[in-house]
Formats: sequence, C-alpha cells, structure tokens
Amino acid sequence: MDGADLLRVIAVLAVLYSHISFYLLDDIGGGWWMIDVVNTVLIEDAGLNLHLSFVGVSIFMLLTGLLITRSAMRQSRRDFMVARLARLVPALWFAIAMAVILVKLGLNGMFSGQPGITNGEAVLSFFLGGFFLRPEVAVLGVTWTLVVQIVFYLYCISMRGTLNTRPIVVPLVGAALCALVIVYNLYLPQPYTVPFLTKVAGVLPTLFLGQIAYLGWARLITWRWVVVGVIAQIEVIRLAIEVHTFWMGDTYLWTLLVVTGTVLILARYNGPITRWPVIRWIGTRSYAIYLIHTLVLYRIYATVEPHLGPSAAVLAFLAGTAALAEIMYRWIELPAARHISAQYARLRARSAT
Repeated sequence: MDGADLLRVIAVLAVLYSHISFYLLDDIGGGWWMIDVVNTVLIEDAGLNLHLSFVGVSIFMLLTGLLITRSAMRQSRRDFMVARLARLVPALWFAIAMAVILVKLGLNGMFSGQPGITNGEAVLSFFLGGFFLRPEVAVLGVTWTLVVQIVFYLYCISMRGTLNTRPIVVPLVGAALCALVIVYNLYLPQPYTVPFLTKVAGVLPTLFLGQIAYLGWARLITWRWVVVGVIAQIEVIRLAIEVHTFWMGDTYLWTLLVVTGTVLILARYNGPITRWPVIRWIGTRSYAIYLIHTLVLYRIYATVEPHLGPSAAVLAFLAGTAALAEIMYRWIELPAARHISAQYARLRARSAT
C-alpha cells in the first residue's frame, strides 16, 4: 500500500478542516475564505457532507480495514493485540491526560456539554469508557473512533480461524451483527440499550469495506463475493442513516462512495508525491495530529484571530498542532511502542526457553 501515507495526509487535512469549519460556522458564527471555496467546490458541486464531516474518519477507517486484515490473518492473537495497543495506548493516555488537566484548570471545556469532569469519569476516560455512560462523558471527543477500531481488532482476532479459511464470512457476519445492534438499540426500551453502540455499528461497515477490498486484492475471495460483501455493508449503512445515526442523511452514503473510490485509486499508487518528505512526515504523525488537534484549536484561534485575522489564526493553529504532534510522536508514541514491543519480545523469549 504505497499510497497509505498520502491517504493519511488527505484524511488528516479533512479532519482538521472539518473541526475548523464546525468551530467557525456553528460555534462562533464566523467565516473564512477557505470555507467558502470548499463549500462551493466540494459540498455544493461535489455533494460531499457539510463541513466535510466523516470524510477524514472514513479514510482512516477504510485504511484500517485494508491494512489490519492482513496482520490479523498472519499474526497470533496475542502478537496482533500487543502490536496494536503498543502503538495506540501510550499516545492516547498522554492526550487524555492533557485533556483532563486542561479541563480541570478551566482552560478547555468538555466535548459532551458537562461543566467539568469528576475523578472517576477521568479514570474511565483513559479506557474510553466515558462514551458508554448516559449522558456520554467525552473529555476528548475524537477518541470515539478508537472504540470502533478496537472493536474491529477484537472481532478480527475472535474470527481469525474463519478469516483464514472462509474470509468472506467475517465481513458478512460483521454486517449482520451491526444490523442487530442497531435494531436492538432502536426497539428495546431504556435502560436496556447502549446508544453509543449504534454509532459504532453504523461506522464498522466502513472498516469492513476496507477489509473486503483487501480480500479482493489478495484474491482470497472472488469478485462475486466482493459484490455481495459490499452490498451487505451498504445496507447496514442505509439502516444507520434511517435511524439517524448520521446527521448528514443521504449525503453520507454518497460521500462514503467518493471516499471509497479515492482510497481504492490511491492505496497502491506509487508516484513521486508519495515520496515527498512532507507526505511522509504527516503520514507518520497522523495519529498524534488526530489526537491532539482539538485540544489546541479553540484556544489558539480565539487568541490569534482578533489581532491577525482568521487566516493567521488557522496557520497558528496548524503550527501549534504540528509542534505538539512532533513531540508526541518522537517522545511518546514511537519510544513507548518500541519499549513495549521489546519487553514483549523478551517475555516471549523467556517463555520459549
């Protein structure tokens, strides 16, 4: 997947734009010339979601399905989960800790409307448990997507044998389970439902689309099963739209179609742009950028914009995000992953002897 970093760059830019647009238009009633351009070209003319919402998330999810399926098939269950969590958890915990501190100091607000966060809720947030409370408690809103990814990881390793023998069964059963979760939360009365799981079930089909693409490219399933698998995921997404899991309505399905086509075209692209240093830099820091950007967006923009205008405020936000992402990547994400992997390798070596 030579184009993976290029796709991560597109996803990061879409996510950053989405939160800037939401903040400027919906929160403070402001504007920016770039928003006008994007609204004209990509939203009014191309028909994508307002604020490019879910565009970046969908790219990340499709990439996860594409890239993780092979690892889940080839690695042992334990090796697979250790490798995934070693890369995800240290940076996540750092970002959650920063979010909690900023809220406690009164510098940032919550992403779920509460005036603050209790110590118990803070501890639960380190394990992404706040999303399962009612009402949800989100000290760092973007981390909800990690719940979706971890559910996908757990599902893949639980179905590892089937994934290696009858691979198409995995996304098909996954689609059926997602539909059941949506229907369950729709028709059963509270307090027996878990509303957040409807969102998880509505987004998981995007990962399964990436998984189906990998299985088709690897010639592990025929094109007929590719069609069947894609239709199954689309029907689950349509069901999620009907129960208003996504506020975008029908534009979500069209946006996902455009995103899927973009991923399929660029995933194996190996042109000069894929070797640009800036593409490599953003691609490798994409997880850190994703985690940290909303923690600094609103404060930096509110500080700079009254003095230098919206363009300078956005540039200051991007510079601040890049600096923090570099710190997270070099001092936390990468060394922690290497340390955990090294310790795990030593434990395996000892157990083997």
